[in-house]
Amino acid sequence: MLPFHHRDPGIVGLLTSDRLPAGRCIFYGMIADGTHTNPAALRIAHRAHPQGLVLVTDAIPALGLGNGRHTLGQQEVEVDGLTAYVAGERPDPLGPRSQPACQVAHDPPRACPLCSQGTKTLSGSIAPMDVCVRHFLQATGCSMESALEAASLHPAQLLGLEKSKGTLDFGADADFVVLDDSLHVQATYISGELVWQADAARQ
Repeated sequence: MLPFHHRDPGIVGLLTSDRLPAGRCIFYGMIADGTHTNPAALRIAHRAHPQGLVLVTDAIPALGLGNGRHTLGQQEVEVDGLTAYVAGERPDPLGPRSQPACQVAHDPPRACPLCSQGTKTLSGSIAPMDVCVRHFLQATGCSMESALEAASLHPAQLLGLEKSKGTLDFGADADFVVLDDSLHVQATYISGELVWQADAARQ
């Protein structure tokens, strides 16, 4: 995203504009995984235009696979907690050869064929949506309803599916999750059928 400038406010200016047509809502996505977006930026975005905020995870296929090296397309990534970085070159199992050491100070760091260390170049997230909801709630101080709508109703409105998704209204699709008081997922239902349940919820 282009940075805010006083003569060219960009997306920030659009979100706070008073010239939008009546009934028109601007939607925008925020990655609230605790890594991609600073909490202050989440607070500013929420206060500027809460009705259009859509939470996204930026999660990659390594979600749920644990720490270590995983594959993202043709690229290797290093998972550390809830963050994935571009992986550095694997050390040569035969030991050092005549290949010279890397003399480049990468800025920002990136995978390099001469480097054996991992990088700190973000390559996605490992945070599931419930983690993003909890972080967004804590970072912005918004209501629980607002945080949940940013992950359910707003995406459905963006896609024009608000009559069947993102709501518990009569006649909507019975696709929903059951959360505990701390917003951890306890069960998942699709078309009204239980498809997953946390161990704690079975007790």
